[in-house]
Amino acid sequence: MKIDQPVEPGYDCVSIGQIGVLGPDAVEGMMVLRSESGLEFPMASFSAEVARQIAEFMEGKPSGQPSVYGMIEELCDNNDQFLVKVKIYQSGEAMRASLYFAGRRELVLRNHRASDAIALAMRYGVPILMREELLRSCGPGP
Repeated sequence: MKIDQPVEPGYDCVSIGQIGVLGPDAVEGMMVLRSESGLEFPMASFSAEVARQIAEFMEGKPSGQPSVYGMIEELCDNNDQFLVKVKIYQSGEAMRASLYFAGRRELVLRNHRASDAIALAMRYGVPILMREELLRSCGPGP
């Protein structure tokens, strides 16, 4: 697996079009994933803390706070593993993700929270892939 490998059939590369928090107490994160073809997928129901972490990673400012993202980075560094891509999919009512690592050996971590996987993808600058039919289900952006 390599970071620059072609996008697989049935998937589209997405980026974050918008990110923020919802609600009067600002405790729920939300984002809009946007494909290169202009399709958008809104995603919510994750913590505002994760939304803030993603926003910091997008700005190139890794958080100084201890976090699971730093822990995964340390584990990868110590084991010569590199995150190469993240795939987002729907599992029932929840958004899930598979994380693909390369290095000493190839490793796939499956069925993890999509928001955390997206945060890691932003931290490492790797592609975020999403099933095309999921993107088409929401239609084009504005």
